[in-house]
Amino acid sequence: MKRALIGSLRARLLWFLLAAIVLAAGAQALVAYRTVLREADEIFDYHMQQMALSLRAGLPPSAAVGGIGSGEQNFDFVVQVWTVHGVRIFESAEQAALPQVAVLGFAHVRARGSTYRVFSMQTGGLVIQVAQDMAARRNMAGALALRTIAPVALMAPLLMLVVWWVVSRSLAPVARVRQQVASRQADDLSPVSAEGLPDEVRPLVQELNLLFDRVRHAFDAQKHFVADAAHELRSPLAALKLQVQGLQRAPDAAARELAVSRLSAGIDRATRLVEQMLALARHEASMAAGAPPEPVDLAEVARLAISDAIAAAQARSIDIGISHAEAAVVQGQPEALRMLLRNLVENAVKYTPEEGRVDVAITRRGDAVELSVDDSGPGLPPAERERVLDRFYRAGEPQAPGSGLGLSIVKSIAELHGARVALDASPSLGGLRVVVHFPPSRQPDPPV
Repeated sequence: MKRALIGSLRARLLWFLLAAIVLAAGAQALVAYRTVLREADEIFDYHMQQMALSLRAGLPPSAAVGGIGSGEQNFDFVVQVWTVHGVRIFESAEQAALPQVAVLGFAHVRARGSTYRVFSMQTGGLVIQVAQDMAARRNMAGALALRTIAPVALMAPLLMLVVWWVVSRSLAPVARVRQQVASRQADDLSPVSAEGLPDEVRPLVQELNLLFDRVRHAFDAQKHFVADAAHELRSPLAALKLQVQGLQRAPDAAARELAVSRLSAGIDRATRLVEQMLALARHEASMAAGAPPEPVDLAEVARLAISDAIAAAQARSIDIGISHAEAAVVQGQPEALRMLLRNLVENAVKYTPEEGRVDVAITRRGDAVELSVDDSGPGLPPAERERVLDRFYRAGEPQAPGSGLGLSIVKSIAELHGARVALDASPSLGGLRVVVHFPPSRQPDPPV
């Protein structure tokens, strides 16, 4: 029972609301019952006073008066009249056994095995006593109190039924959403309808739809990645197979050495392709995980990226370095930004001819930051500057084979950080210039 209450919102609401109704009705009935009893006592006391006052003017000052007949005696109300000398001159019931010495005002006395409420008053030379049996009073007051609380006892079950109906109707949209989610197939990631949902539940369904949307994009990206990987790996693997066959058919040592060098280059290209594909897969996985951003110093990222590419640049006598670096900190993922800049630098080194130049610059534009990489290579025609950001697309430079994933990874990482990638001709070196525009980052609130 307790576990069902914890798990079911409907059961919890009904349990607490119905319990509150029962407690409120019980408290109201108790208060009404006690109030009616108290008011009934006041009314009966008032009637006793009025009865005594009505007898005051109709009795003789002396001369004994007999009581009413024994057959008509009623001990619920007893009236006696005494002289100041203690002589009873009137009684409404024989053997009433009320005390002869009266206490003026109200008092309780024991008589005939019961308790009487007695009102005594003195007028002229007489003392008038009006007594009422407390048992009869309690019976009449109790009946009046029960008639008063009867509507409460009747309305409480009706109110409980109304609460049950309202709670059930209010939670019906939640049950509908649960049925929608439970009845759909595993690959059905369509949005759940939020129509008719209460304001407290609608944000949950909206977040659920956002989650479905992210999962759908992740599935689509995975499908595209697998399809692209299968397509792109087919050619390198076929080339490696042909190179192995060429090595097997080599007639002499020179031919075998040439075949081995080609096989080694093919293996390097396949390795580079697999590394780039794994880097892209890791980055997309980090995007799906939603790791929290942290402050990243772009100057430090630039130094690390250049240190990764310095060996390849020196092998071709390429001058690589940071031409301009302003202090700039952005919110993001350090490893992802390092991968972004490393791919840009490696791409620039790869397409720059020997003894060329590659410059990295960090510039502030107000609150925004620009990260640029310029090279002295052949550049790109304007028609291809957008297409090279797509996966596995290459500009067709024979001197620099690659996988076509470098700039695609750059674009993906930039989008993760809310940045924009732009390609243009380098005004200083004449080759290609790639600029990553970072938007103004919100600074964390100072500690209180």
